[in-house]
Amino acid sequence: MNEKFFLLPKERQQAILNAGYHVFSQNTYKKSPVIEIARYAGISKSLLFYYFRNKRELYLFLWENCVQTTTRYMTAFHCYEQTNLFEMLQRGMQAKIHIMYEYPDMGSFAVKAFYEEDASVAPAIHESYDRYKNADAKDALANLNPAQFKEGIDLRMMYREMYLASEGYLWEMLRKTPLDKQGIQTMEHDFTNMIRFWKQLYLK
Repeated sequence: MNEKFFLLPKERQQAILNAGYHVFSQNTYKKSPVIEIARYAGISKSLLFYYFRNKRELYLFLWENCVQTTTRYMTAFHCYEQTNLFEMLQRGMQAKIHIMYEYPDMGSFAVKAFYEEDASVAPAIHESYDRYKNADAKDALANLNPAQFKEGIDLRMMYREMYLASEGYLWEMLRKTPLDKQGIQTMEHDFTNMIRFWKQLYLK
């Protein structure tokens, strides 16, 4: 699937992906016109459908690229190897900042896709999300040393609280903050303060 797309130069692939992320992040799946994606990518609609059979295939391809890109960056930043949860979070933040520079609208798209209700794509998105989320939590919790946390802390609940707070903060910021250099620096500053607060709350 999508063999023709992968034959394109990397720069052209990224232009098409970023066009898709931009347009789909602005509206619902149904109301996002493919012709707009083609226009942002600098190609014709027919050529876009040469690479992707239909709108649904493109949408789900963009989602899977989110997952694969996030995993690739998190691995490159050695996030999953950390035994210190807060070092993992710090490295994860740096990984996501680098993703934002490569794909400025990927974060907005991912949040939009998660809440998408269209029956033609929503089940596939949620199935993929649950699989990725569960694997991510399993990797994160497996390396933690319980001795560094306050007695009685439910590590799984703690991790889930941090995860949901991080996702909620990202959603809020992507809605109201321009994703330029200053916006990314603001997110980095705020998330660093969140990590500092969690350290005071949970560590011995």
